[in-house]
Amino acid sequence: MLRLYDSRFSGNSWKVRILLSQLALPYERVTLDIRKGETRTPAFRRISRFARVPVLVLEDGRPVVESGAILLHLAEGTPLLPGDPYLRAEVMGWLFFEQADLQKNIATPRVLHLWNEAQSRQQDIARFHAEGYPALEKLEQWLQDRTWLVGDSYTIADLAASTYVSLAGDGGYDMARFAAIRAWVARVQAQPRWVKLLPDEGTAPAT
Repeated sequence: MLRLYDSRFSGNSWKVRILLSQLALPYERVTLDIRKGETRTPAFRRISRFARVPVLVLEDGRPVVESGAILLHLAEGTPLLPGDPYLRAEVMGWLFFEQADLQKNIATPRVLHLWNEAQSRQQDIARFHAEGYPALEKLEQWLQDRTWLVGDSYTIADLAASTYVSLAGDGGYDMARFAAIRAWVARVQAQPRWVKLLPDEGTAPAT
C-alpha cells in the first residue's frame, strides 16, 4: 500500500491527499508535527532527502518527494495529466509557477496571521504581499476567459494552484479583488472526491 508522510496543516500535503482521494487510491497516512521537529529526525531524513513533507512511499519502498513530483507520478495515465506533450508541458509550467510565485508568498503570511505573529512581522508580510499580489493578478488575468488553467478540463494544474490560493485570505490578501480566481476555486472544490484541508475543523496554520 502507498504510504503518505504529511503534516496535518500543510497545503502541499493537502494537494496529495486530494489527488489520492480523487483517484480512489488507498494509502496509509503518517502525520508528522513539523513544529516538534519530526521532519528533521535521522529516520525521516532517510526517507526525505529534503527533510520536508509530503513524501509518498511507493509499494516497492521507493520514496517520491516534493508535492509537484508526487502529483505528476500519481496522475500519470489519468485524465488529470494530459497525454499531449504541449498540454503536459503547460501543466508542468503551472506547477512550477505555483511553487515559485504563489505558495511561498501565501503560506508564510498565512502562518504569521494564524499564529498571531502578524502584528510584529508587518514588514515581512508586506514583502510577501508585494510579490504575491502580482502573481495573483497574473492568475486572475489568465482565468478571465478560461474555465480551467490548461485545455478544456480539470487537471492537476488546477488542483495544485488552487490549494494555497484558496487559503490566501488567511494571510491578509484581499481576495475580493479576484472574481475570476474565486469562481475558479469554487469549480475546483466542486470536483468529485475533493477533500477539505481539515475535514472536521476550521482552517489552521499551514506547517
